[in-house]
Amino acid sequence: MLNKYARSFFARLFMPLAQFLLRRNVSPDTVTVVGAAGVSAAALVFYPMGQLFWGSIAVTAFVFSDIVDGLMARALDRRSEWGAFLDSTLDRVADAAVFAGVVIWYFTGGANPAIAVAALFCLILGSLVPYARARAEAIGATADVGIAERSERLVAVLVFTGFTGLGLPPVFLLVVLVLLGLASAATVGQRILAVRRQTVG
Repeated sequence: MLNKYARSFFARLFMPLAQFLLRRNVSPDTVTVVGAAGVSAAALVFYPMGQLFWGSIAVTAFVFSDIVDGLMARALDRRSEWGAFLDSTLDRVADAAVFAGVVIWYFTGGANPAIAVAALFCLILGSLVPYARARAEAIGATADVGIAERSERLVAVLVFTGFTGLGLPPVFLLVVLVLLGLASAATVGQRILAVRRQTVG
């Protein structure tokens, strides 16, 4: 429910930008690609340098492209299978870059292997969540259950990584990453069980 209201708020907030880009003949696909590239670059440049706060700010700025491209596609009535595929695929790339940036920093200058391992755990399981759903749909089943949606995972890691950069004790980031990893594992399990119920008599 909160996610629904948040999306409605941001849709109203970014509609003028979406309309501005459409007037300049910028395509939704271009915004999707630029957004994913920006998130990836920001995460893989700032985080490994230990700039956790500014990295989170830069990533967040590009993350909103995910809302803008959707608004543009709806305005053009151009919700194509290609656009959905591109958006979903690049979302995975961007998410992986965020967690990879955290992994790199805490395995190197951050010198906290526990956080690095937890972030790696999140990276792997976070990729399995959408994969399980995609494979389910490929065999005619549905697997849209789960407690770890992408937006919630991304908000949590960005907020706590950013605050860690401002001086929040790293243990809070560790706890959040462990919880995110467990939530992702639970979601994968839920989706496996959901597909089994639909496919095994």
